[in-house]
Amino acid sequence: MTIALASPSLDLFDSWAATIAEFDGPHIDGAGLEPGFVADRAGCDAFVAKSRLYGDLDAELPAGKVHCDYFWITDDGEVVGFIAFRRELNDWLSSYGGHIGYAVRPSRRREGIARAALNLVLDRARAQGYDRVMLTCDDDNIGSARTIEGAGGVLTGTVEDPDDMASGPITLLRQYWIEL
Repeated sequence: MTIALASPSLDLFDSWAATIAEFDGPHIDGAGLEPGFVADRAGCDAFVAKSRLYGDLDAELPAGKVHCDYFWITDDGEVVGFIAFRRELNDWLSSYGGHIGYAVRPSRRREGIARAALNLVLDRARAQGYDRVMLTCDDDNIGSARTIEGAGGVLTGTVEDPDDMASGPITLLRQYWIEL
């Protein structure tokens, strides 16, 4: 296994589309996909352009958005997940999203991929001068909690997921800080 971070690229379209197809539902943590997104070649091209825009610290972004480095987690050149490093925290991110979000394709979970990718992003954050970063995960996501704690995450509290407040049972989100 050779885990790496790849910049989004049409060169990885087939693998990217296959990874997206494995997820149940439109939201994939760390993938940067907007509601209504279609995982076709045009959608991939649009996302590649979005990732370049959000990664450009001089670019003006839409209201409420923050600069973000989007990566596709690869194993020997195959996309196996997604990870995003948000360069700052707005009001929503400071409670519910954090600096880093990630997801590993369901068929490749429990292989240490999230741990390896998180460590690569933490190395980048450290090199860019960050002293600490925030991450969140669902309270019942034991695998993600272990990944974050294994990287030095310290649980600072829980909050109710605002996405659940109108739609059904409330999910608690764990909030962690990792000192770099």
